[in-house]
Amino acid sequence: LKFPSAFRETDIRGWLPLHRANNGDSVMMDAAGSGNPDCVKLLLENAADPNLASRTGHLPLHRAAYEGHYLVLQTLVAVTSKKALRLSGQSPVHSAADGGHAHCLKLLIDSGFDVNSPLSAAISENYSDMRRSALYFAVSNGDVTCTEMLLNAGAKPDLDPLRCLLVAVRAGRYEIVKMLLAKQADVNCYFTVVSDTVFPTALQYCLRDEVMMRLLLNSGYQADLTACTFLCFSSVNSLACLALCICLGWW
Repeated sequence: LKFPSAFRETDIRGWLPLHRANNGDSVMMDAAGSGNPDCVKLLLENAADPNLASRTGHLPLHRAAYEGHYLVLQTLVAVTSKKALRLSGQSPVHSAADGGHAHCLKLLIDSGFDVNSPLSAAISENYSDMRRSALYFAVSNGDVTCTEMLLNAGAKPDLDPLRCLLVAVRAGRYEIVKMLLAKQADVNCYFTVVSDTVFPTALQYCLRDEVMMRLLLNSGYQADLTACTFLCFSSVNSLACLALCICLGWW
């Protein structure tokens, strides 16, 4: 099957008739989202541009990674330019982690994509938590498989303003917390973007979770007497927290 010659004639902008749909996405973008590798290959054979970004800056490669379309992703990895990816301000690793598709994430890692590539400042600022790393997407989704895969591929746990460890602690994700601590995540990190408080942030996030608190303390968490006093008198389980502080020699 071949497109008529008219479909291969460009206009004064150099665009093919199949370049963009009414919503601003290219037909290649729609094909990537459909998950049909034959459609993607047919479009490529007829000069469709895989490096044409959408209005949001996404490339077909990002769409395939987010939707979990492995075969389409495999095809687009080979034809997407590094320049287009750089201009997009985001890596397909972010997309695969956000979509929770471990098989696509593995393909991208095996293809040499940097697991520590950050979102551009412009994109990061669109998120209230100012996230930057692909690891953050996996952790915030509670995705144990993708988190483990990224960490094993060398993802750094302390690249985001709101550290991945704090996100996992706040959500009560014990398994992910253990993974991050095993990869040397800073257990004594703070989040000072919203306020300049020096109160231990991780401790604040687990005031009602004695199990999480013990996990952090056993991993080298440093809390002084002031923090302990605040903890004991603000927690719903103050007696248990007080007993824990006494056992640790803080009281």
